[in-house]
Amino acid sequence: MQQPNNDHFRHRDLNWLSFNERVLQEATDKLNPLYERIKFLAIFSSNLDEYFRVRVSQLRQMKRVKKSIRKKLALRPSKITKQIIEEVKMQQDQFGHIYKNEIIPELAANGIHILNAEHFKSEHKKFISTFFRTKVEKHLKPVMLNLKQENELFLENSILYFLVTFENEDKLAVLNIPVEECGRFVNLDIRDKHEITYLDEIIRFEAYKIFPEHKITGIYEIKLSRDAELYIDDIYEGILAEKIYESLKQRTDGQPTRLLYDAKMPTEVQKKIRKLLKLGKIDMMPGGQYHNFKDFFTFPDPTKNKKLHYKNLKPLKHSVLEKSEDYFKEIAQKDQSLHFPYMSFSYVEKFVAIAAEDEYVTDISISLYRVADESHLTNSLMKALENGKKVTVFVEAKARFDEENNISWGRKFEEKGANVIYSFPKVKVHSKIMLICRQEGDTSMRYAYIGTGNFNSDTSKIYCDHAVFTANNHITKELQRLFKVLEGELIIPREKNLLISPFSTRQEFLKLIYNEIENAREGKKAAITAKMNSLEDEEMIELLYKASKAGVKIRLLIRGFTCLIPGVKDLSENIYITSVIDRFLEHGRIYHFENGGDELMFFGSADWMNRNLDRRIEVISPILDEDIKREFKDILNIQLNDNVKARIQDAEESNTYVHKKKGEKSIRSQYEIYNYLKEKHSI
Repeated sequence: MQQPNNDHFRHRDLNWLSFNERVLQEATDKLNPLYERIKFLAIFSSNLDEYFRVRVSQLRQMKRVKKSIRKKLALRPSKITKQIIEEVKMQQDQFGHIYKNEIIPELAANGIHILNAEHFKSEHKKFISTFFRTKVEKHLKPVMLNLKQENELFLENSILYFLVTFENEDKLAVLNIPVEECGRFVNLDIRDKHEITYLDEIIRFEAYKIFPEHKITGIYEIKLSRDAELYIDDIYEGILAEKIYESLKQRTDGQPTRLLYDAKMPTEVQKKIRKLLKLGKIDMMPGGQYHNFKDFFTFPDPTKNKKLHYKNLKPLKHSVLEKSEDYFKEIAQKDQSLHFPYMSFSYVEKFVAIAAEDEYVTDISISLYRVADESHLTNSLMKALENGKKVTVFVEAKARFDEENNISWGRKFEEKGANVIYSFPKVKVHSKIMLICRQEGDTSMRYAYIGTGNFNSDTSKIYCDHAVFTANNHITKELQRLFKVLEGELIIPREKNLLISPFSTRQEFLKLIYNEIENAREGKKAAITAKMNSLEDEEMIELLYKASKAGVKIRLLIRGFTCLIPGVKDLSENIYITSVIDRFLEHGRIYHFENGGDELMFFGSADWMNRNLDRRIEVISPILDEDIKREFKDILNIQLNDNVKARIQDAEESNTYVHKKKGEKSIRSQYEIYNYLKEKHSI
């Protein structure tokens, strides 16, 4: 696929930075309690680390691809990388301002003080000396470097180090900061004062003990980001992908992509570390005194002040499933929907547990994209195997950064006798589906679960996702055929109701959009409303532009990046996009088509991205139950009307908050949805 690169399309990697800016906005939004704002700083930092490991790394590696191939792909990696670096530097400055001028003073106002070495008093120094000697020193691994000799220096990915300079300018030292062993933050715990310091500061203060024979002149924190495995097949395909791989076959895994360093580091020292690590100028990213702000996920609250955190939202009870001991009976009578994190993932776990023990259940098939550590669901699947049921587990071995854990679980299932299927070459199974077959008299009944989120109880507490249990014969029959495709028994699932990538999703969505265009031209009701994580596919965007010009009203809710430029006269003036960033991560995909008044609604695992439409196994399901359709539509409308946490994605990428009109009710959609579901499912 050619990366869109003209006036009609934004570059995905540049627009992703606009998304991360929205995350940063949450760190300064006073509607969020203080410790939640700190977490948004951590999220911003964590996002940026992965971005450099994957996206920027990919751009950098593309510079090594033959010029003829780059030209065919319309790639300009150097130009894009420079734009990225400029934008990231501005965001890092904004980050530093928020931390220093907002977060630290507000912590102090709440009696929590972050101390650096300059603030250590005699009572602190005694505690620090003991802590360093008993807890820290044994984990330190100093490396002395003589710059007059050849040196080999390897820094691990995303690990914090100090670069130490000495009076003897021919000497340098690199010193690890053992966060994993000692924790990043240390509560000084003196006289009931809420004083916290960084592990970094303790090591900095005690550094003279590590290098007793040398006079230290400077200590500067550094962190190196190394690239992750290239996921070329996520973006390019076929012969082009093979040619890119060929061009990159000499690539060294884990090549450095960014050195984040203390901006106070002298220029001469910067040159020395650049030479040691064989980096270019563009690899150097100045930052503050501290790095790895993702560690702020674990920032302690010694006050235990509830006002500094979000109020607990108790999971809502499902009006039908909560009272039921026979899920099969309830689902056979009527489809049942779930919405996370407002409802508990335990309903899914209970369904699998019931199936594992039910004497009439014969088969359980499930696709696992990101497998949680030990969980009730995986334990129930093991129990089903012990009870003699056929269990088929499709384990996605290429789920980025989860490969090792997923493969480990696959082996555990195999050892228990499950039929385990791993990734297909160049195809990921990203669908969130489960099928249970049950012998009921002479009839073999099928029960399905289709969702937008992973089978993961941990992420279900922070990701906004939707799911439906159904026994609808048309849906379950097609899902059964898809599992046969995964097992290699069929080549094509032959679906009429489900949209299944890479077989039919693109074609069906194109038909649905063309239908809206025709309706608009004929004066019928014509509108498209879609919620997704990201929008990147060029063909879909071109058709949305065409629909806009035909008069179709298009309303999009996109959490992440979008390559579509909305609100442009004679191109996209009928397209309006907002993004909601709030307490929970918006992850669901919902698609609504006006269809001349006979509304159609779909949900599932696929965004409108090339990889989701053409190179992943995805399932998008129509919502056939009228009650559930109304429920999904209500939830979607609440989000579309958010005027508290919604940001406008306009042509200028301004990330302006949607402002409520005079006299209008404040709608913070995630809380409104919670209240809506609470009333709807009241028991």
